Amino acid sequence: MRVLVLNAGSSSLKGSIVDTSNLDAVAKDEISLGTDATRQSGIEGTVRSLLAKLDGGGIEAVGHRVVHGGTRFRSAVQVDARVVKGIEALADFAPLHNRVAAATIRAARSALPKVPQVAAFDTAFHATLSEEQFLYPVPWGWHRKYGIRRFGFHGLSVEWSARRAAELLERPENRLALVVAHLGSGCSVTAVLHGRSVATSMGLTPMEGLMMGTRAGSIDPGILLYMLRTRRAGWRELETALDHQSGLVGVAGRAAGMREIEKAAAEGNTRARLAIDMFVSRAAAGIAAAATALPRLDSLVFTGGIGEHSASVRSAIVGRLAPLGLLPIPASDVRNDAALNAPASAVAILRVEAREDLVIARQTAELLS
Repeated sequence: MRVLVLNAGSSSLKGSIVDTSNLDAVAKDEISLGTDATRQSGIEGTVRSLLAKLDGGGIEAVGHRVVHGGTRFRSAVQVDARVVKGIEALADFAPLHNRVAAATIRAARSALPKVPQVAAFDTAFHATLSEEQFLYPVPWGWHRKYGIRRFGFHGLSVEWSARRAAELLERPENRLALVVAHLGSGCSVTAVLHGRSVATSMGLTPMEGLMMGTRAGSIDPGILLYMLRTRRAGWRELETALDHQSGLVGVAGRAAGMREIEKAAAEGNTRARLAIDMFVSRAAAGIAAAATALPRLDSLVFTGGIGEHSASVRSAIVGRLAPLGLLPIPASDVRNDAALNAPASAVAILRVEAREDLVIARQTAELLS
């Protein structure tokens, strides 16, 4: 089956056409949606433009990445109007993502009205979390009445990383204990035991956990109460600040990716250097925390834009994990999926390209067949 995969992220719309007989990407392209996709208008035109770039003849199905599926969508589903409304209803939990995903799905259904479409969910992979992991230590009624719980995200990326780790290590996936660090515009770490998620850093929303591109990650909730109590900010200002003006951007002081921030730090920009150091510190702490959910650690997997492409950040993070028995790795660029340390190392450190599109394509083909 030839599946068009549309991945609507917080800053870009990625598209690929995947032949599911061999999981080959026949074509790939990407269109930037700016630093905040929710402020981008004309998504239908963007989808049609991407289709033209991909020259998508012979498409038999469309698969969409959706960040938040809540408790309703625990596996991939075929799209209809009710599903789209359900995705939009979860936008309060993922405002940077779900509205954009719903708009993208509507645009794709308009452009390809006779092609079946499927939604695959980042949260679904984390449906295996135990109560110990998905419950918060808040009043019990918050969970029972309002559904307050951890969902976890980046599940499609983590699922692919776990599979690729097994291939690279030439070991069965159901015998591996991994920590997958997805570091990009959004960042998370997930402990994977025998192919199943057992702990993850993102929570009810994609705002919890590590420091990210424009998101703060976990901070003292007392800060928010203080800002509200003293009327220095309302909830809308807090949402904007924590989603769009924090993280690397907030510390470095300008909208830029990791590559630009690293360049500025090399040129003596102290805030850029501080932003990198804070990012590294929090990523290492998150990895160490996730490892406590495992009986042992066989491999640490780096994926996502920063995890794949920033050798210096990878090296710095591993350097902070010496207490876990990880030996230093060189800050050298790697263009392909590979082990970054010696084969005899107790913990294999891997670089894996994020390929959510292949997971979505496979789930789409399996559901429709």
